[in-house]
Amino acid sequence: MLDDQLKQLAANLEGELHYDKVMRTLYATDASAYREMPLAVAIPKNESDLKKLISFAKENNTSLIPRTAGTSLAGQVVGSGIVVDVSRTFTKILELNKEESWVRVQPGVVRDELNLFLKEHGLFFGPETSTANRAMIGGMVGNNSCGSNSVVYGSTRNHLMEVKGYLSDGSFVEFKDLTISEFQEKSMATDDSLETKLYQHISRVLNDKANQVEIRKEFPKRTIERRNTGYAIDELLETEVFEANSKEPFNFCKLIAGSEGTLIFLTEIKIHVNPLPPRCTGLVCVHFNSVNESLRANLIALKYNPSAVELIDHYILECTKENKEQRQNRFFVQGDPGAILVVELARDSVEEIQQLAAGMEAEMRAAGLGYHFPVLFGEDTKKIWTLRKAGLGLLSNLPGDEKAVAVIEDTAVDVNDLPEFIIDFNKVLAENGMSAVHYAHAGSGEIHLRPIINLKTKEGHQQFRLIAEEISTLVKKYKGSLSGEHGDGRLRGEFIRQQIGEKNYNLIKELKQVWDPHNIFNPNKIVDTPPMDKFLRYEAGQQTPEFKTIFKFHNQDILQHAEQCNGSGDCRKTELSGGTMCPSYMATRNEKDTTRARANILREVLTKSEKLNRFDSKEVKEVMDLCLVCKGCKSECPSNVDVAKLKMEFLQHYNEEHGVPVRSWLVGNFSKMSTLASYVPWAYNLIFDNAPLRKIANRVVGFHPERTMPLLQKDTLKKWYDKHVAKTVNKNAEKKVYLFCDEFTNFNDVEIGKKTIFLLQKLGYQVIIPDHVDAGRAYLSKGMLKEAQKLANKNVSLLKDIIDENTPLIGVEPSAILTFRDEYPDLVADELIPYAKNLAKNALMVDEFIAREIDRGNISKSSFTEEKRLIKLHGHCQQKAVASLTPTKKMLSFPANYEVHLIPSGCCGMAGSFGYEKEHFDISMKIGELVLFPTVRKQPEEVIIAAPGTSCRHQIHDGTGRTALHPVEILWEALV
Repeated sequence: MLDDQLKQLAANLEGELHYDKVMRTLYATDASAYREMPLAVAIPKNESDLKKLISFAKENNTSLIPRTAGTSLAGQVVGSGIVVDVSRTFTKILELNKEESWVRVQPGVVRDELNLFLKEHGLFFGPETSTANRAMIGGMVGNNSCGSNSVVYGSTRNHLMEVKGYLSDGSFVEFKDLTISEFQEKSMATDDSLETKLYQHISRVLNDKANQVEIRKEFPKRTIERRNTGYAIDELLETEVFEANSKEPFNFCKLIAGSEGTLIFLTEIKIHVNPLPPRCTGLVCVHFNSVNESLRANLIALKYNPSAVELIDHYILECTKENKEQRQNRFFVQGDPGAILVVELARDSVEEIQQLAAGMEAEMRAAGLGYHFPVLFGEDTKKIWTLRKAGLGLLSNLPGDEKAVAVIEDTAVDVNDLPEFIIDFNKVLAENGMSAVHYAHAGSGEIHLRPIINLKTKEGHQQFRLIAEEISTLVKKYKGSLSGEHGDGRLRGEFIRQQIGEKNYNLIKELKQVWDPHNIFNPNKIVDTPPMDKFLRYEAGQQTPEFKTIFKFHNQDILQHAEQCNGSGDCRKTELSGGTMCPSYMATRNEKDTTRARANILREVLTKSEKLNRFDSKEVKEVMDLCLVCKGCKSECPSNVDVAKLKMEFLQHYNEEHGVPVRSWLVGNFSKMSTLASYVPWAYNLIFDNAPLRKIANRVVGFHPERTMPLLQKDTLKKWYDKHVAKTVNKNAEKKVYLFCDEFTNFNDVEIGKKTIFLLQKLGYQVIIPDHVDAGRAYLSKGMLKEAQKLANKNVSLLKDIIDENTPLIGVEPSAILTFRDEYPDLVADELIPYAKNLAKNALMVDEFIAREIDRGNISKSSFTEEKRLIKLHGHCQQKAVASLTPTKKMLSFPANYEVHLIPSGCCGMAGSFGYEKEHFDISMKIGELVLFPTVRKQPEEVIIAAPGTSCRHQIHDGTGRTALHPVEILWEALV
């Protein structure tokens, strides 16, 4: 019956309504430990849709769950009703008033993108969550978010000026500052509207002297800036309407901030913005032997008026050693500190910061606190903050089923109480045989602490509840706030009665009932929550079969690797934030196309499927479809969830059940097909260099008719090499390299291969093409792992005795040569793993090799022209994920007057065969249009466009008409 009503609702909405299993599954979780299947997922187009959804919920006894980025840590956007995702449609910045320092936005505006807009006007929105490059203002209001700089800018509540939206009866309201007379007028109105009832109710409750006494007695200390326990009636009580000595106007916005979408559905938000902070900032990264020592030093740091004081403990520092991206950000760490306190000082000059830092160091050393005090400026500060913000995801990167669980991570106390509180906190953990990770906001009295728990066991479930109960009692002892910034949700709601007392709890229950009598808005959050250990993502005693995979997954299985995704949503950042992950989401803005969605659906199916082959899932195939296998997630996901690897493994097992599709077989066997075609290259080129014939041929194989195809050369690179180079090579020369002749260079990019050889020879190197087979990149991309494994085993066997640091294997095409570094160690037979790892260390892009030789002084600038050239460089995705663009930039910058600018693009959108495929062509081009195509089109003809990847160069050609060059071609042309 309800299905019919949902169909009718879908037909009536101008936006979208999804009630299929896939979409419901993807919205069943957030970044918390909870999972509950929603009834449906709505993507409203406008306010009219919101009104229809409210009416539907009321008529059908269901609920609406407002959602933006879905990074809630307390289960705020998990529930059984209709999830209403406004992140794609309510995204406008509506109005800016520079003179009065405010901006009006819709709830789906991303915090960092708002600040990019405001920066041009000398303003910014202060509160900064660690998820700021995808967190949205609506979610920040719902959670009353703050962040590392809350010691200066407070929380979202401090900046919230006005809101507009719909109450639970569908009436439209606006809340803003009211004078005493305006409040009295509203609370004494005689109409029967819900808005009037709200004012009458709060007037009655907060004018009651007994209530006033109880609220002030039981609510968290007001000296705690971060207070998100229950509904903020304590904030309303301190306004001039109820407190004679106050000058603070009454504003229901104080209540709405932190209400988690349970009271009103917001459509517009007006927030105060600040002048940009001083341009000069420095970080004093103080090293300590223990967390307790750092917290005592924290009180000294606060004397120097920092803009942030953040803690990083040894657990996180250990995790960063294993994360490729974060390992580079550890450059400042000396020894193995028990904790690092990052103190940010923002002033008008470097000298002023250095003077303050010196004073701080002297005072700390005099107190016997700290052993290393580096002060960092400029680009280095970004690396430190990236390291700190990666903490949440890195904690999910623990192999196996034990994880650092968000359960008691959001406690806040008066900063002066913090050292003693943490001592007591760790005593409670120790008494229960547990330890915790410590990180984050020392400066504002909130340390995120996460105990290590296995929630797949009964014991883990018991620990989850027990530690929550005991820490709740401890927080009450210090009159702290159980939630400082992450919210109550369903995780802490059960303990609010203990935190604020029975009388006050009944007051906030009554408030929810008055605002939402039919329980339409996000029920069972904050009040009337189910037990905190119900609806968990993992079941106690959860059993799954042993998964036999082709890839190895390092001390875990494929399911555990997928479970490393904790939902933090880093993959929801847009192209404005930079980086590669996740290109399909950047283009579509659909949750279904996030890296998180792919990990979620695979986890769900592998956990719950009843099929013998659990990989036989059309749902997984559907969600994986727009994964470009770009590898961006491998380095940019803080949990290192390699979804490209997951997709390749999934396709292997799915194809075992259904067979390899013809197009996939053709792509996988690209080298074999090209070998046959190379005997008659003129015939191949006759078809694919002729637009009408090409379009027909493309349609036959399932490629898009508008996509041009790479052509074949008269001779392959190997044939040319054997004819013209092999006989002249001195294999005993000291300066020699082994060139991996990949299939793309061998058949299509022959001229690039020749120039690579010519360049290396001119620079004094003997170039040898050893016996080898294809890298297997095409097989891997189509999930033909067994075929790729055979090639990997053969290549390692052929090359293991000749490749080392002195005679590396170098390659022209990044995706091919980096397969040795990325996939081979996880793909080859067990007995070949040590050889594969050694080969991986010495498999270099030609760019990397030349940059290395430059650093060693083996290549002279005198070999190159002094002409002036400007180069715009687009990096290959796998290069960004597995290697680096730095060597390419260094190589291209080596000629005296060559200037290289990196194009701030992510994936080009081609990604091997992805951009050729008829159903993916449009999304491929849309990805290109995000940054790459517009940037290339703006360049004058004399500017050189560089791209190491063959697919990238092809995409640039098809999208802009410009010819991009391989870096080797550019350096070859620069020779004198």
